[in-house]
Order: sequence, then C-alpha cells, then structure tokens
Amino acid sequence: MTTSSLPRAPHLPARLTAEIEGPFAVFLIGARINQPWNVPAWLPVFRAMPRMLRELAAHPELGLLGGQFHGSTLVQYWRSADHLHAYAHARSNEHLPAWRAFNQAARQHPGAVGIWHETYLVQPGAYETMYVDMPAFGLGRAGTLTPATGRRESAQGRLARTSG
Repeated sequence: MTTSSLPRAPHLPARLTAEIEGPFAVFLIGARINQPWNVPAWLPVFRAMPRMLRELAAHPELGLLGGQFHGSTLVQYWRSADHLHAYAHARSNEHLPAWRAFNQAARQHPGAVGIWHETYLVQPGAYETMYVDMPAFGLGRAGTLTPATGRRESAQGRLARTSG
C-alpha cells in the first residue's frame, strides 16, 4: 500500500484555530531503532505504546487531551504536567511496567533502541494555531476548533487572546 492509497481524513473547508481552556502540557515522545536486526530489543517498546494509548483513551480522567503520531514521534496534549507525571508513575497504569521492561531490555541490549521525550508547559495566550483546509490535526484534535475570524484572523491576535 502506498501513502497515496491510504485513507485520508476529510479536510475542514475553513480557516480554523484551536484553543484549550487554561494551561496545558505538550509531551513529545519518540523512539529510534539503532539496531534494526535486534528485534527482541525494540519490538516490546513498540508493542507497549498501543496498550498505553488504549488505556488513556478509555480513562479521560487521567488527563490526556489528545495526540497523534508524526512518524516515530508521538505528540500528546495533557491537561497538566501533574496529570502526565501521575500517569507515568502510577503502579496501576500501563506505563510503569513498560518503562521497567524497557530499562531491563536496554541493559541486556545496550544501544539497540533509544527513547526520548520532551515536555512543554503552555500558558493561555502563549500559543497560536492555524489550520486551513485541514482535518483536525495537532492541538486541533485535543482542543476546540474555532473559526479564525475577528481577533483570531492573525497570529498576533491569536497570541494576544484572553480566555473566551
């Protein structure tokens, strides 16, 4: 199957912007396979992520607002860094056992797979978005899509916004 034959989400025929009420956290996480032949080292990493995403989708109270993959990078939007940290450290959630298994595999197969993440804390008025003839994407999947009219027409107006 080629990328051109993959099903595509319909675009939204408009100029839209996305907003989230209050502060939120952006979490980027990715993996890099350094030894493609060493499947036992990296396959568990890739199998763990769908379990975590299913768990988070089933329990919105855990704080994940939305997200999507961009290649091997997952971009997530969280209600807060506290929600993200609580999920990552809770013994009853999928993440902690997966993290421990990754660390054990990393000791057995040094350098086979790399993991990275970055967390950004975002305050209201400290971000802006624009989507033109796009399906819901990025922050637009996690927040509320709004017509980019009035003060929302320009990047400067979107950055100067106050709540509402």
